[in-house]
Amino acid sequence: MLETLTVQDSVELAVVERSGFIESRHAGAAVVLSPEGEVVARYGNADALILPRSSMKPLQAVACVTAGAALEGAELAMSTASHSGTDRHAATVRDVLAAGELTEDALGCPPAWPGDTATRDEMVREHGEPARVRMNCSGKHAAMLRACVATGWPTEGYLDAGHPLQVHIRDVIERLTGEKIAHTAIDGCGAPVYAMTLTGLARAIHRIGTASDRSPFALHRVAGSLVKAVRENPWTIEGPGRPDTVAIETLGVFAKGGAEGVMVMVAPDGTTVALKMLDGSARATTIVAATLLARAGGLTAAHISTLTEALSLSVLGGGEPVGSIRPGSGL
Repeated sequence: MLETLTVQDSVELAVVERSGFIESRHAGAAVVLSPEGEVVARYGNADALILPRSSMKPLQAVACVTAGAALEGAELAMSTASHSGTDRHAATVRDVLAAGELTEDALGCPPAWPGDTATRDEMVREHGEPARVRMNCSGKHAAMLRACVATGWPTEGYLDAGHPLQVHIRDVIERLTGEKIAHTAIDGCGAPVYAMTLTGLARAIHRIGTASDRSPFALHRVAGSLVKAVRENPWTIEGPGRPDTVAIETLGVFAKGGAEGVMVMVAPDGTTVALKMLDGSARATTIVAATLLARAGGLTAAHISTLTEALSLSVLGGGEPVGSIRPGSGL
């Protein structure tokens, strides 16, 4: 039986305080690695299996490029994004597809409305409809298709776990995590997502986040280029005002949130954190991850103060701040 994260395995990672009253508590697990990649802190059971969801995208992106997807700059950053579907995001995904002589119809992700409210409102006013290119995972899917085109693999069925692309992605993920895949599930976008431990996820993200784009090793060179592209184009990774984009812009970190309360973050010095909120809530994941990096020496108290203000973590009552979302007692 698979050892998944349980209530008993978890610690309090965050709380929601309203008028001096703790209204909600978010429990989960986390692991912190040093700049050298050694485990320096564990909170809860970091060796239980979790589904990393979109926090696995950097691993998939590296695999797509090593399979032949020739991407750079904003297009490379888009391959690891969970974007909010703005016109700029959609245009970049279309460019990635066009360079491979592909159309939006080739995308295997489901049609969706943009996550960005202003963009969605404009589309509604213009009688638009949900589109695959607006789906938050479309950049990843476009990269997968480009890898298929480059390698000569069929684009049909590219999401099947047995497709050569997915076999390659799985192999790269096992190399980066240092773990054998324990279970295969289907992500919200239709692509395979693999169960792994938080420690394995942290190990993989550390290897990606500390890689150099000048490395003599192709895998490391691709990883270094990916992180550089994201840091130079933080708008791609999520969108204006969104947590991942805000964290990258304000702290210079490499951050990638995933559905169901998963977050990975790498400080500029290489200190790395991976965490999972057991209840699936993402509202505190960014500030908790940054706080753990600060406690390990990867960020400063000033960084946390700046991020807290930028994320608007206030709890409102009557339109006025009466509390906050903040790290919990388990840290």
